Amino acid sequence: MNNPYTIHTLDNGLKIIIERMPDVNSAAAGFLAKTGARDETPEKAGISHFLEHMCFKGTSKRDWQKITVDFDKLGSVYNAFTSEDRTFYYGWVPRKNITAQIELIADMMRPAIPADEFDMEKKVILEEIAMARDSLDHVAFDFLLQHIYEGHPLSWPVLGYDQTVSDLTRDDLAAYHERRYAADNMTLVVAGNVEPQEIIDNTAKLTADWKPAGDNHHRQTPTPRTGTANLVLERFNQQIVAICFKGVAGNHPNHESIEAATSILGGGNSRFYWNIVQTGLSPSAGAHHMELSDSGLTILYGQTDPDKIEELTDALRAEAKNICQKMVEEKEVQRVRNRRRTTLAIEGESPYHRLVQIMDDVDYRGAPRTVDQRLQAAQSVSANTIADTLAEFPFQGPEFLVSVGPRDWPATNGSSDS
Repeated sequence: MNNPYTIHTLDNGLKIIIERMPDVNSAAAGFLAKTGARDETPEKAGISHFLEHMCFKGTSKRDWQKITVDFDKLGSVYNAFTSEDRTFYYGWVPRKNITAQIELIADMMRPAIPADEFDMEKKVILEEIAMARDSLDHVAFDFLLQHIYEGHPLSWPVLGYDQTVSDLTRDDLAAYHERRYAADNMTLVVAGNVEPQEIIDNTAKLTADWKPAGDNHHRQTPTPRTGTANLVLERFNQQIVAICFKGVAGNHPNHESIEAATSILGGGNSRFYWNIVQTGLSPSAGAHHMELSDSGLTILYGQTDPDKIEELTDALRAEAKNICQKMVEEKEVQRVRNRRRTTLAIEGESPYHRLVQIMDDVDYRGAPRTVDQRLQAAQSVSANTIADTLAEFPFQGPEFLVSVGPRDWPATNGSSDS
């Protein structure tokens, strides 16, 4: 099979990764800025997400209305997101429009940060933060990261805080942009029916004035803490509990096995679903694997009436202990493999989904994987590989437990023990 990838680095350090998909009629492109909440200082928490908003609010060539209209003229499906460790901007268009789509997003990567739009968007983000406080899940997740990663940049929320966002200035965003959106800290990913050399030549012209930084700081690998923390919030009627364990990093070879294990334990049609949700103990219980390039967390969680929180916690731990101490059944593995392979096969036919998969592979694993390579990785998961992974990263033992809701449980002052 011919290698579908073209990988090129421009003189200024901008990486370009292209997957040619000759049998589709569309193409997708996205710029990855390797920056997120973990690259912020405490007093600038939320600046990465704020800057993402401002990239849609005007450049030297376009105001925000023209950016929106130009996306629509291209027939683009577009958006952006900011996470703990990266920011990604993308658009998916008919193949004839891919050059214009890349030009538009590249222009956005050099925002003007207009003062009037800056002031308006600050209000929008403060409203986002206020809305997040109305979500028990959102509050619990932020509280979890705050305590399990205490002392590390991963401890503050992607949205930031009321005070930090209120205090941000336009100059703060401009300085952060200059440092973190440097050419050598960014990657252009393209997937679809495209001509790679044309993409490279056009991108080189579009980004000719982009400068490298050469000194983007190295990230500190986090060490998750153990202990207990609770947050009493009387405005909610339900209690949520999360039990966390050290997990697999994004570049770990057993990545697929940990995903399969969490799916068997707490995904769709899982043990949590049949033994916890369907018994009426919890309306929502699951297992989630949060991965970063250098670390990971396994999070077991559930929501219930406050007076049932002990019973729910015991049930979560019992199921977690069982999957660690007894080999999973082959029929469970087969169901997970079947779902995973179907998902990968469907996504493999979509330039947008390939765009995100390639971005993820390049950022976390150093190189893109073909659809066939991803399918082979999913097929290689077995009861034995899951057992080996759980032996290294068990869902029991040292843990961090978080409880959020109207009940003061378990008794704690909200701090955690290292």
